[in-house]
Amino acid sequence: MIRVSITTLGCRVNSYESDAMAGLLRSHGFEVVPDNEPADISIVNTCTVTNIADRKSRQMISRCRKLNPDTKTIVTGCWAQRNPAEAMRLPGVRAVIGSSMKSRVAEAALDVLDGKTGIDLVADVMHEHSFEEMSAIAEGRTRAYLKIQDGCSRFCSYCAIPFARGAVRSRSLDSVRREMERLNDAGFAEVVLTGIHLTDYGRDIGNVDLADAVACAEGLSGIKRIRLGSLEPHGLTDGMISRITAEPRICRQFHLSLQSGSSTVLSRMKRGYDADEYADIVSKIRHSCPGERSRTAITTDVIAGFAGETPEEHKETMAFMERIGFARVHVFPYSRRSGTLADRMPDQLTNAEKSARAQELISLGKELERRFLQGFIGSAEEVLVETAHRDGTVSGLTDTYVRVFAPHGEPNTFIKPIIRSIKEDRNGELSLLSDN
Repeated sequence: MIRVSITTLGCRVNSYESDAMAGLLRSHGFEVVPDNEPADISIVNTCTVTNIADRKSRQMISRCRKLNPDTKTIVTGCWAQRNPAEAMRLPGVRAVIGSSMKSRVAEAALDVLDGKTGIDLVADVMHEHSFEEMSAIAEGRTRAYLKIQDGCSRFCSYCAIPFARGAVRSRSLDSVRREMERLNDAGFAEVVLTGIHLTDYGRDIGNVDLADAVACAEGLSGIKRIRLGSLEPHGLTDGMISRITAEPRICRQFHLSLQSGSSTVLSRMKRGYDADEYADIVSKIRHSCPGERSRTAITTDVIAGFAGETPEEHKETMAFMERIGFARVHVFPYSRRSGTLADRMPDQLTNAEKSARAQELISLGKELERRFLQGFIGSAEEVLVETAHRDGTVSGLTDTYVRVFAPHGEPNTFIKPIIRSIKEDRNGELSLLSDN
């Protein structure tokens, strides 16, 4: 049997697509093996969100060849879409697949086995208008991801993703419902809806929105939780917020991308909202969710050291993070991307300045996370068990996306332990600890 490995970089959408490609390859008789094992064909699903992601993508392609000198490499994903010629020139690469043609991975693998080289399956994604239907069921997991949307039409001044993913394309509601039914029948207790720009779901097919996609789980009793992937403030109307939060299975964790707490920086980023408008959306979400408003987790992304960011604007972001009280903050130093408006802006900060500001944001984010977790001590929290550890303990996630360690439980079942303390691991990651 021909062995194929898949290496995945980047976001949850990429992970979903890698799982879908694995399923397609298995259906054509290939054996899919871990990416650290010998393989006849190595597939690298790349990312281009930052310069670091570009570099890691190239490194992973080289790593595959070092691990298996005779392997035949197929490169796909966002970096491959933006740089197909560069990808094809790398040693050992036989095929390049663009971000909208991953469903043809088995075809490419069979062609590679026949000795073909220079296989180019990269379309002009800027003129792609159809959602690429793929199905993914990842064995051994308690949470299932369901991709319902692709592409972004917003063109923030710093972002290269629209050039790698193309315009907004949505999965039909009929297809979303069919996939929900498959995941329900497969026994998944939690389904995560994911996409490149979830809040734009439906704008290309008319008269539907993200709340309609959430409603596709109606009547599927095996699915106990519905979680939303990363959300943009654009398009989160009052009506959509009300309908989504009215679903009793919706998780009280909303990852609402911020990028900066300074309205002047947000304007240069072309984000389409200011700090007060963002805060208003957060308030509406918290007031719409049942239970204590402080228990609704608002998580976010923040870019440190954007082009022209002054010390005062950086302080505005710090103050805004405190004002919102985020449950978790992912911090990224600003990365210049060729072809974007921000790359040509004046007053670019040095790497040292960006790094220093990122560290300040990370420190504040960790303190805010600790404050959020402190509010759970002494309470009984419902946890979906994911992992059984060697020491006999288990761990899983609350609906607010907090990891809890408990003495006992079975994977893919719910427990409701009483939280006793905050746990910090050697990498500084915070979680909750229960003794019952």
